Amino acid sequence: MRIAMIGPFGLKYRGTIQVRALPLARELAAKGHEVLIVMPPWKDPTSGAGCWSDAGVTLEYVSIKPAVPVLRELFITYRLIRAACAWQPDVVHIFKPKAYSGLAGCYFRHQLIHRPRLVVDEDDWEGAGGWNEVSNYSALLKRFFAWQENWGLRHCNAVTVASRALQTLVWALGVEAPAVHYVPNGAIPRERGDRLRGRELFALGDGPLVLLYTRLFEFDPARVVHMLARLVELRPDACLLVVGKALFTEADVQLDTRVIEAGLQDHVVRTGWVEESVLPDLLAAADVAWFPFDDTLINRTKCSVKLLDLLAAGVPTVADAVGQNKEYIQHGETGLLVEAGDEAAMLAATLQILDDRELADRLGAAAAQRMEERYNWSILAERTLEAYST
Repeated sequence: MRIAMIGPFGLKYRGTIQVRALPLARELAAKGHEVLIVMPPWKDPTSGAGCWSDAGVTLEYVSIKPAVPVLRELFITYRLIRAACAWQPDVVHIFKPKAYSGLAGCYFRHQLIHRPRLVVDEDDWEGAGGWNEVSNYSALLKRFFAWQENWGLRHCNAVTVASRALQTLVWALGVEAPAVHYVPNGAIPRERGDRLRGRELFALGDGPLVLLYTRLFEFDPARVVHMLARLVELRPDACLLVVGKALFTEADVQLDTRVIEAGLQDHVVRTGWVEESVLPDLLAAADVAWFPFDDTLINRTKCSVKLLDLLAAGVPTVADAVGQNKEYIQHGETGLLVEAGDEAAMLAATLQILDDRELADRLGAAAAQRMEERYNWSILAERTLEAYST
């Protein structure tokens, strides 16, 4: 089978293509299929146009010139369509039914001469209550993206969704249940990290270490500072390791300000964005991870790769019981879940793990095993092939 995947942006800065389309494509290629991923290097213009191979997958960046608005968008869409058509695909898989990829999907829906099977992937909710509400788009663009999402999901042969909440929303649009395929994000295999090396890397000491692996938009940073202040009262040598860069700059500023106001500077280490090679050691350095998740539509519909990374690395994790978190974590077996926003419950669960090494080891080992057995991309690729053929 020849498969053309079309993305609205490139591999850097945003996760969908890097952590969803590409690992899926690799597995499909390993199963004998020919796969192309074509995308504009949006947010990474220095990459330029070009074509290369990765584990049997052909990847292509199209040019994002000229810099003239509207004309640029038309040319990018045309180049995506042209590259996909040149592949002569049996299936076109659109990742995000918005912007350039959404326009390309509209073309393939109406193509008359050679119409490949059209599959749309939805890994976030873009419309009302979704990313439109927090993104800095114009009112007109928000309306257009919401229309694209609604139209694209209803005018295709099949839909792949990354979360149960998205599955429900797509059904609510009138898409028949057999056409909606649940394909959550999978764990990306990594070598186990070294705990001592991870602690030495940022001089983290020997005390209790809580990991916050985040982009700082899923929750109010003040909540984390409140919990840390209480934890330090009970465990004076505790430290919070914050790994990741905020999606919106103001969240970084807010967290830093709150930490200073609480006098907790000596108990917080921020790494910012880290190289992929460093991440396993930082995950291994933690005694427990916090995964706060406010109960919003964006959070209920998203499928967090960061949570997958934590669980696959065997980090005992305490998470809010919101959306896909409840799918990935079996409470008391592969992690601990608390009601969304309940700081006292999250702190109590944290202390439970810190005080019981046997519990921590059991939760971490069971989480890593479950990720490997149920959320590996080989299994998820088989689910995707059902969307391609039924």
